[in-house]
Amino acid sequence: MRLILVTAYFPPEVGSASHLYYELGSELVRRGHEVTILTGYPTYNIDRNSLPAAYRSGWWMKERVHGIDVVRIRTIGMPRQIPILRGLGQVTLALALCFSGVFLTRGNYDIVLVYSPPLFLGWTALALRRFKRAKAILNVQDLFPQSAIDLRVLRSPFLIRLFRRIESYLYRATDLVAVHSPGNKDHVVSCGGSASRVSIIPNMVDTKSITPGERNNAFRARYGINARDYVVSFAGVIGLSQDIDTVIDAAKHLKHQGDIVFYIVGDGIEKPRLMEKAQGMVNVRFLPMLQKEEYVELLHASDICLATLRKEVKTPVVPSKIMSIMAAGRPLIAGLPLQGDAPRIVEAARCGICIEPENPGALADAVQAIHGNPTLAKEYGENGRQFVERNFSLDVCTTLYLQAFERILTEDNRGQNT
Repeated sequence: MRLILVTAYFPPEVGSASHLYYELGSELVRRGHEVTILTGYPTYNIDRNSLPAAYRSGWWMKERVHGIDVVRIRTIGMPRQIPILRGLGQVTLALALCFSGVFLTRGNYDIVLVYSPPLFLGWTALALRRFKRAKAILNVQDLFPQSAIDLRVLRSPFLIRLFRRIESYLYRATDLVAVHSPGNKDHVVSCGGSASRVSIIPNMVDTKSITPGERNNAFRARYGINARDYVVSFAGVIGLSQDIDTVIDAAKHLKHQGDIVFYIVGDGIEKPRLMEKAQGMVNVRFLPMLQKEEYVELLHASDICLATLRKEVKTPVVPSKIMSIMAAGRPLIAGLPLQGDAPRIVEAARCGICIEPENPGALADAVQAIHGNPTLAKEYGENGRQFVERNFSLDVCTTLYLQAFERILTEDNRGQNT
C-alpha cells in the first residue's frame, strides 16, 4: 500500500501526535508499505538553538527518516495562547500541507490518514483524496470543538455553530473516521457520522522501546534525586485541561510527608502561573519537556505516575500517557471524569487508582495508599504492563489500522465491480 500520513507534529518535535505517527509509520514501513509523512518544520516543544541547520532555512524540504519519506513545508507561526490567531495558524497549516501533498509528492496513493486536531486537516484529506485518488481517513484524537466548548475557550455561538457544521461534514464526507475509544465513536455518530464508517483503534504504545526499568537510574542521578525520594510525576502538556492545580494542592496536603516529591514535567501556557503558585514548596519541582528517551527514564524513576484532567472535560479522552505509564510498569493514579473511557481502561487493567477530578484530598489519599503498600504498587505495575501488551502494543494497533485500510479499499473495489 502507498500511504500519506498528515500531522501537524513530527519528530524531532515532542508530543503524542509526533510519536504516534512516527511509530505507526515506522511499523507500516517495516511491514512493507510505502509511507509519506506530510508535516511542517519543527517548532513545537523543541530547543530551537539545537535544531540541525537543515530545519532553519528554506520553504520546504524532503528527508528520509527510518524508511519514511517526510515532506516538510514551512508554515506561519502563530501564538498558541491567542485562540483566534491559533485558529488562523491551523487554517494556514491545512492549506500548506494540502499544497505539499499535491505538488511535492508523486503519483497516486491508496490511503490518506490525517491526525485531528487540527480539525481543518480534514479538508486536507478531502483535497488529497481528489488529487491522489486515495481514501480519506480522519483520525480523531481530540473531539474539537466540544473540548474547547467544555473548557470555555470557545464561547461564540456563531463559531460554535460553524465548527460543529465543519465537524459534522467531515465525519460524513471522509471515507472512514478512526477513533481511540467507544465513547469517541458515540460522539462521532451523534454528530452525523455513520456507525459503519467509524473504526475504534486504540492509541498504540511501542512496548519494545518502553519497558519496565530500574528505579534508581540515570534520570535520578542527573537531577539529584536520591533513592529515598518517592517520586510522583506528571509529564506532558501543561495546558488548560490538565488540572495541574490539583496536583500542586495535593502536594500541599502531603507537605509533611518528607519523602514524597511531585515532579511536574513539560511545557504549556499554564506553566508560568503554576510555577508561581508552587513557589516555595519544597516537595514540588518543575522540569522542561523531555525527549522520548529521557521521558522513559522519568517513568522508570517514578514511583507513581499521574494522568489528570479538569472536570469540565466531558469528552471521553484517553490520554496517551496512560499507555506509556502502563508499558513502563508503573502504578497509575488517574484523576479524570469518571464517566469517560480512560477510567474504564484503568479499572479493566487493574493498574492503578481512579479518582474524581479536581479533588486534591482524594489525590493525596491515593498517593498515600500506594506509597504505604509496595506490594500493591508492584501489582499495579505488572498488571498494566500485561494489559498494554495484549491490547495497545504497536503490533496490535498497526494490524487494526491495516484491517481498516483494507476494508475501505475492498468495499471500493466491490462498488466499482457492481
